[in-house]
Amino acid sequence: MRTIEESQWRASQRQHAIDLQPVLKAQRDRRARAEKHPVVDFLFTYYSFRPGHLIQWSPGYGVVLENAREEFAQRRYWVSGDAGEDSRLSLSAMGKRQCREVFWIHELLKAVTQRRANFGCYGLHEWAMVYRQSVSSVRHAGFPLRLSEQEIAGFVENQSLCCSHYDAFRFFTQQARSLNSLSPTLESRLDSEQPGCLHTNMDLYKWAYKLSPWISSDLLKDAFFLAMEIRELDMRASPYELSCLGLRPVLIETAAGRELYEREQRRFAHKAEPIRERLLKAAGRLVACLERAGRMQPVQ
Repeated sequence: MRTIEESQWRASQRQHAIDLQPVLKAQRDRRARAEKHPVVDFLFTYYSFRPGHLIQWSPGYGVVLENAREEFAQRRYWVSGDAGEDSRLSLSAMGKRQCREVFWIHELLKAVTQRRANFGCYGLHEWAMVYRQSVSSVRHAGFPLRLSEQEIAGFVENQSLCCSHYDAFRFFTQQARSLNSLSPTLESRLDSEQPGCLHTNMDLYKWAYKLSPWISSDLLKDAFFLAMEIRELDMRASPYELSCLGLRPVLIETAAGRELYEREQRRFAHKAEPIRERLLKAAGRLVACLERAGRMQPVQ
């Protein structure tokens, strides 16, 4: 284990809070005013990591923090180091459920890394989620749709739906599911997720917070901000009119819009690569440590 001096870890802790506070404060203010924001709300509703946990800094496993016992004593998984006043994460404190998750996340990240990216979906999942629904029944009913119900239905029916992400597909309307060429399930995620998918790349944040506090908060933070950027494209390409939020629509109902969407999708896939690699490496280290400790967990 390496040791981080008090001045250094306190500086990292402060910077982590500085980077996240603007987003968290804006979200708190919107909630106080009962204002909806389909981009940022998504990061705190669909993704269930609490803001208070997100802003809590950790160096990750395998690090000793100098003179940190008092500050970290009440945090779960932390124990005093050999020097008495130092603190470190104790792998023996990891529960069986999180241990299983570590192994599963490692397998998923490895599978996605080795799979070829597909860029032919054009963000149609958001359209499939409103397909043949009344305006009052759609998820973001507080925002108008750019097209009529009939126009949305006609466009969806003339496209090739090929969504490979279970957590996007499961929100399709019942009528839209039969139009999708794939049938992703929770059990088939290891075999179906691919690195071109916006949701797969947003989910790097999910896997990062499920690996917390055992991974570096810098990695968690990078995955969070990537997810926020990608979600913005996700909603810009949706059938919702979100100009009031400063979100210029990507008109995927046009050929030019689909070309723009694919360029952005490729850009985000490229941007996600190093974060996925860092997560894979961090998960791999945890897997190796758990195996050495005799805590091997089969991937279900």
